[in-house]
Amino acid sequence: MKKVISIFIAAGIFLSACNIPAGNTSSDPAISTSAALTVEAALNSAPLASATAQISSSITITPTFSEPMISVGDVTNCRSGPGTNYERITQITPGEQVKIIGVFVPNYWIVSTSAGVCWVSAEFSTPVGSVQVVPTVTAPATPTGKAPEGVSLQKWDIFCNYQTGQADVTIKWSDKGDDETGYRVLRNSGVIAELPENTTQYTETITLLSGQSVGYSVEAFNTIGTASSKTIALYC
Repeated sequence: MKKVISIFIAAGIFLSACNIPAGNTSSDPAISTSAALTVEAALNSAPLASATAQISSSITITPTFSEPMISVGDVTNCRSGPGTNYERITQITPGEQVKIIGVFVPNYWIVSTSAGVCWVSAEFSTPVGSVQVVPTVTAPATPTGKAPEGVSLQKWDIFCNYQTGQADVTIKWSDKGDDETGYRVLRNSGVIAELPENTTQYTETITLLSGQSVGYSVEAFNTIGTASSKTIALYC
């Protein structure tokens, strides 16, 4: 008898289980639709990184500007154009900085000096500052004609005053032609005087102590180029 009752109880439990709803699965269409919309909204929402990028793009950054300048390591000629066949306007000395106002690609800077605008070789100069904003320029016409004839030094004298440490220097040279614009006198490779055409002598007083020396040379120049004398060394 107990065995029969157990069979009926087991059968009842089995039949009841068939009518129990399956887990947490919802058959409500409204709930399903709401869940789908939530997922879709999450997928379509802009990620945080995009929002950050959008904010950053609205910020304007102003680059830092500094005056474009050049300096040189040795006394360097600055000419009226890109080459030695152009007249020398001035010389740039070590420790001096001049403003860059143009560039001639690939190897010349156009600078503003106290003697005027001139061209200096990039090979002998070091640029600093915002050189990327410097405009590109074209070269002036190549001068026609010929450079002056060479300069020949004829005589040089030095009188040393050891009590005062001063020295009187006189240099004389020959005027070989009539095609020069003028002459430049150089002391220790630096231009110290520019003289008119047909000049043949220069005199100055300098500080020069006992045991010291100084070097002089003279160059003739015109719009085509220059011609230099040898360099002489004078001692006290």
